[in-house]
Amino acid sequence: MGSRVRVLASKSVYKGRVVRLNVDRVVEPGGVEATREVVWHAGSVVVLPRLHDGRVLLVRQFRYAAGRPLWELVAGGIERGERLRPAARRELLEETGFRARRIKPIFSFYPSPGILSERMYLVEASDLLPDKARPESDERIRVGTFTLEQVTTMLRKRRIQDGKTLVGLSWLLLREVRLI
Repeated sequence: MGSRVRVLASKSVYKGRVVRLNVDRVVEPGGVEATREVVWHAGSVVVLPRLHDGRVLLVRQFRYAAGRPLWELVAGGIERGERLRPAARRELLEETGFRARRIKPIFSFYPSPGILSERMYLVEASDLLPDKARPESDERIRVGTFTLEQVTTMLRKRRIQDGKTLVGLSWLLLREVRLI
């Protein structure tokens, strides 16, 4: 099986500020010829903020596509030319009003690789210092602090519905019980 994709034709259907949508005719490894619709995204950072006592910061905001407010980990796009740690620090300050002395990269993942090129980078932020939040003009964010027991209850009761948050909190809880 070959390891390269051959693009036979590519049509840009939409280009916005955050994403681009293409319809591509491709030959994939193994010789599969297919039409693929792909949303291209530059990538993002997902921040798992931990207070000195172990509590986790989550943010709650209305998500139009979901039609409801959701509890989430801090996250946002990585700007062109921006490195991972500065992006994480910027998003954490914007959304929560905290600065992190330490940012530790954990791993990266693809939230929806069937249609989306976005790669998300999970980082843990610790040694937090309070500052003033700087949300973007279209963001209305509420910050909450949760113990690991409260996070576990929220997961058990299915109160966390955001994928990146499920990934980050699951990793945290597995680490806490030393399964990873």
